Amino acid sequence: MRRTLSITGLLLGLAFAAAFQAPGAGDSHPASPSLAKTEAERTILAVLDEMVKSHQTYLSVPAQDGKALRLFTEAVDARNVVEIGTSTGYSGLWLCLALHSTGGHLTTFEIDHDRAAMARQHFEQAGVEKLVTVVEGNAHEQIAKLKAPVDVAFIDAEKPGYVDYLNKLLPVVRPGGLILAHNVDLVPDYVKAVTGSPDLETIFYMEGAGIAVTLKKR
Repeated sequence: MRRTLSITGLLLGLAFAAAFQAPGAGDSHPASPSLAKTEAERTILAVLDEMVKSHQTYLSVPAQDGKALRLFTEAVDARNVVEIGTSTGYSGLWLCLALHSTGGHLTTFEIDHDRAAMARQHFEQAGVEKLVTVVEGNAHEQIAKLKAPVDVAFIDAEKPGYVDYLNKLLPVVRPGGLILAHNVDLVPDYVKAVTGSPDLETIFYMEGAGIAVTLKKR
């Protein structure tokens, strides 16, 4: 039986933990390898830490949002995860922390060749290259090739394209699956779309840069 968890309860727990963390915790070393449970986790966290130190996190999520991505993905026991906007692989590595536990796979889309190449390098350094497929090209066209069911989809690309990504992802996201969207304060049309549909339930995690967490109702 697949694990399930109340998304509302999860968000409350995230907010509570963020409010009561020690001053400065997670700021300079947000992905501390010393907190790893396994050697695989230690390796991924070490690469995340080095990416921040060496400024290789172009347009990436902050660590608070990376941790949230990991929690949501693992909480729904995701096996098939899709990411729109790979950049240099920072958010993808947070997702891989969950996929190591769930036995899942990440398909991530990036339009820029140089960033896609850097992401592949980071995935290899972290030892997760077998968990990830990097697809180069225009994601608006490429995601038409996705196969259902998708358990979690994460949107973090050009903001004018968010609603189109949503509409193309919804048919392949399974009932009970999640669509996560980053920087939603910059995309009011997306917020209107996910809060105005009877088929969706959306809450907002605003500890980092803002994630809309949308449940596709069963």
